[in-house]
Amino acid sequence: MRLTADQRAFYDENGYLLGLPPVFSGEEMTRINAELPNLLALLKPGESTNEMREWHHESAYLYEIVMNPRILDLVEGILGPDFYVWGSHFFIKPPRSPGTVPWHQDAYYWPLSPFNTVTVWVAFDDVDEENGGMKLIPGSHRGGLILHRLKNDTNSIIQLELEQGAFDVDSAVQFRLRAGEISMHNDKAIHGSQANPSGRRRAGLTIRYSGTNVKADLKVSPDFVAHLCRGVDTYGHTPYAPAPTKRYGRKDYRRVDRVS
Repeated sequence: MRLTADQRAFYDENGYLLGLPPVFSGEEMTRINAELPNLLALLKPGESTNEMREWHHESAYLYEIVMNPRILDLVEGILGPDFYVWGSHFFIKPPRSPGTVPWHQDAYYWPLSPFNTVTVWVAFDDVDEENGGMKLIPGSHRGGLILHRLKNDTNSIIQLELEQGAFDVDSAVQFRLRAGEISMHNDKAIHGSQANPSGRRRAGLTIRYSGTNVKADLKVSPDFVAHLCRGVDTYGHTPYAPAPTKRYGRKDYRRVDRVS
């Protein structure tokens, strides 16, 4: 599974990719979804699925997904031969749930430089406009970071949103994915999603891959670790963690974004 020259050119121009071949078959997704409750059982009382960040460091179940060679082949088409995975985050909207993801840029949240990160969104369910599928502003990655502000909304899954008027909402592309498919987007692309008023769950796992030239500010995020996916790291910026040994495990997440 390799990107074509046309797909790479489209990504460079628009900041995202859709229409990729399914990464996981229907049978594989049935197994993956059957195992998900074992991970959900690790949530503590009062926690939501939004707390499920970077659990791939402790869970072999998730580690197998983020290190799947079919995904890595596609990521290599964007980042080149040398890259690592550092982040994962579940975005699960149950049926008839009010949770939204306001318009934002991923890179604004992360103490990483330079900008060389791609997010892979793995669909655990069929995703469309009816159950709160993501929307993205094409070409918005070609500008710089835009000022974000605190989002004072209990239904918001993340804490920051873009200042209104900084982009054209009418140009947004609606993402539609079948379970087992992925999308890819640039770390500066503006995107967000609405609530899920439907009777269908909308579950997705975001995975963050960065080129080995990307350095985390360890003063801001002292527990930042990664796993080398492909190639070699000649920079030495990044601490690496061993592969997890437990099938299901959790990581107690500490914020690495600009919200204290």
